[in-house]
Amino acid sequence: MTESQRPSGEYPTYPSYGNGDGDAAVPPPPSYPPVQSAWPAPPQPEPAAPRHRDRARRPVALLAAVAMAAAVVGGGSAALVGELTGRNSGSSSADVIPGTTVSQSSKGTVSGVAKAVSPMIVEINAVSTAGESTGSGVVITSDGEIVTNNHVISGASSIKVQLSTGRSYTAKVVGTDPDKDLALIKLQGASGLKTATLGDSSAVAVGDQVVAIGSPEGLTGTVTSGIVSALDRDVTVAKEDSNGVNGRGQGQGGAGGEQWPFEFGGRQFNGDTGESTTTYKALQTDASLNPGNSGGALINMNGEIIGINSAMYSASSSSGSGSAGAGSVGLGFAIPVNTLKADLPSLRSGGSS
Repeated sequence: MTESQRPSGEYPTYPSYGNGDGDAAVPPPPSYPPVQSAWPAPPQPEPAAPRHRDRARRPVALLAAVAMAAAVVGGGSAALVGELTGRNSGSSSADVIPGTTVSQSSKGTVSGVAKAVSPMIVEINAVSTAGESTGSGVVITSDGEIVTNNHVISGASSIKVQLSTGRSYTAKVVGTDPDKDLALIKLQGASGLKTATLGDSSAVAVGDQVVAIGSPEGLTGTVTSGIVSALDRDVTVAKEDSNGVNGRGQGQGGAGGEQWPFEFGGRQFNGDTGESTTTYKALQTDASLNPGNSGGALINMNGEIIGINSAMYSASSSSGSGSAGAGSVGLGFAIPVNTLKADLPSLRSGGSS
């Protein structure tokens, strides 16, 4: 093979040597092992992760986003429920004054409940052509919405309300519901009031300890305690008082000063309920209730309102001795707070008169 026939770069080139005859000869090239690099091969990039992994991550991110959105919507729903059950459409959570619940260290004690809730319970004095009566009420908004019994303010020509601080306001009737013996009144010019927490009467059980706060016989801020004696008692009361607030009124002074008459178990107590009556389901309690407690609060040991006190039996009053000798015998009834919460929109729109 001549130099021109050998492939370029296949073998190294050697010098020519003479053979004595003047002819040049090229020895055959030596045999060499295949050349290998002394350095390791450079690292190769890892192949890209299969595309399905990226697709797997997307649902996780999507689920997280959906969960976050659901939490926001859920919080909004809870706020909306609060607006519907405890506030009107123009109110906000800012209207609820801090400090209206029992402190953690005082929960479960009568003194703790009394201290926390007493500022939200008011005394109501209603004047009609028949005289004057005294009842109680519960502050539910910082600008002075107060819930009470319809029979406390029925027929009233003027209403005065005294807070636990001693300050007095004039009040106007916003709405009434004689069928449920509920009424809503509004203080004139009030602001920054402490408000009661409306609880859940469906969670109440027989034997639960309760506290009652009201103004029996005009003794503002009187606190008594007891238990829930029974649930869903059918209590019948008069829808309206044909003689005004105090004809069969709840309170002291005026015409008779007797307790509000009611019917239970086929018997009438504290007088004749008349022909126009209504029946509602009530919580029964043995907490001491007396004339003037009507419209006040029945409270659980967390400081939440679970009922509006509405009727109580006094054996002495039925004998005709009047309010001077009347007293509790452990048979009281309260309108469940869930009935009140369901009725609030109607009361705020004027209810019935």
